[in-house]
Amino acid sequence: MRSLLLILVLALSGCQSGLDSVKNVASLIDVSAPSKAYKDEFNLWHYIANHQKLSNQNHQRVDEHIAWFVKHPDYLERVSKRAQPYLHLVVTEVEKEGLPIEIALLPIVESAYYPFSYSHGTAAGLWQFIPSTGKLYGLEEDWWYAGRRDVLASTKAAVLYLKNLNQLFDGDWLLAIAAYNAGPGRVQNAINANKKSGKKTDFWHLELPNETKRYVPKLLAVAKILQDPSRYNQSFERVDNKAYLQAIELDSQFDLALISQWTGLSIDEIYTFNPGLRRWATPSALPFTLLLPSSVVSIFEKKLNESGERPQISWVRHQIQSGESLNSLASKYNTTLEQIISVNELRDDTIRMGDYIIVPLAQQGEAYYALSEEQREKSRLNAQKSTSKVVYEVVSGDSLWKIAAQFGASINDLVRWNHVQPSAPLSIGKELVIWLTNKNQTELAKIAKTGLDITRKITYKVKSGDSLSKIANRYSVTVNQIREWNKLGASNIIHPGQKLKITISVVNSSLS
Repeated sequence: MRSLLLILVLALSGCQSGLDSVKNVASLIDVSAPSKAYKDEFNLWHYIANHQKLSNQNHQRVDEHIAWFVKHPDYLERVSKRAQPYLHLVVTEVEKEGLPIEIALLPIVESAYYPFSYSHGTAAGLWQFIPSTGKLYGLEEDWWYAGRRDVLASTKAAVLYLKNLNQLFDGDWLLAIAAYNAGPGRVQNAINANKKSGKKTDFWHLELPNETKRYVPKLLAVAKILQDPSRYNQSFERVDNKAYLQAIELDSQFDLALISQWTGLSIDEIYTFNPGLRRWATPSALPFTLLLPSSVVSIFEKKLNESGERPQISWVRHQIQSGESLNSLASKYNTTLEQIISVNELRDDTIRMGDYIIVPLAQQGEAYYALSEEQREKSRLNAQKSTSKVVYEVVSGDSLWKIAAQFGASINDLVRWNHVQPSAPLSIGKELVIWLTNKNQTELAKIAKTGLDITRKITYKVKSGDSLSKIANRYSVTVNQIREWNKLGASNIIHPGQKLKITISVVNSSLS
């Protein structure tokens, strides 16, 4: 069994999110006093505090993290509020498989219980699965759905993964948790090195990455604080010890706007309970498990029964016009080429003028589905900070390394700003947000002194009151150049919200 598990998990690399460095300020508080037991287990946090199995770990590194939380008393309060919808579901899955209840606190360390979390290592969701590990544990992804963000699916996968790691490391939970962060291969190599040197092979004596050295103690610190929050000047938002979310199995695709109409939930709430949803509807692959608050399930089921066999998603019947392609129609209707081919049972992307196709169509406009993946990406592109922003359009031959070097940023910066995978090729035409700090601008000023002419393509969103002349002056280009780059005739009038491609000199533009 051990050899089978080793084959299963040894090749996987660790992924999970890290922790800000914490200074050695242990002794700010007394951490030796015994923890109290709670009589009120109707509060789920109290239930977790009373049923811990790993919290007897006393170590300086744990104390350092406790001291950090003492200095930042609002952090765990914010995280505990964010965890409210998901905590009972996570505890249920953890206990179902016989794992220590402290594992339910691991998303605090991983993602701060934020389901849309995305790390520099392309890890995603509450449990911060990377793509390879997620795929191995059945977390599928397609245009409609991201399994690594799905709260129920990712929790089941994380519990199974941790259970396998625990068996691999002979029941040592600290080693299993460390392996979840660093990867089982790295932990096993550290154990082997200590054995050769005659050193102890428990977690505290292993030479592991700094992130992993902090990762396990942080979890233990949260668990210890939870046993008596007031002693550490902490507060946890109450979570009732009963199911908040209930799983509903859907056997047809649903527009999220319809779910909102039936249940009274806001569209943002539906995305928050189901962060694996990437678009405006539930996945086309069926059945699909939707999470809804228990309080609205009966209403939803009543509406579902009343609807009978009627489709729960809108469709448009489109007649092919001259010059149209499936790619252009996919863009027009906010879907994909593959989706249109699949729905219409086409052999390829060949179409003829006059033919009809059907395309799934959202009930509401794009902005209504504000937490869809596409709208969240637009929010990043339109975000404003105190630093200067460039919206850069990828051209042939680009790579994250090349773009990062040219703008004085790091690859991790580009990944974090744009939620892209470091190993995945960049598609030509993709827009990337780049934030230029004062340091970046200083470096660009140095480049300017060398006399180099560095140009970059950006996408400019037309604002109210803009004119081509005004935009041209802003970026030190000509009106004719803007017309040429965007195929605009002399009679074309620009309008607010329109996107223009502009080639700018990086060292001579304000880049805003």
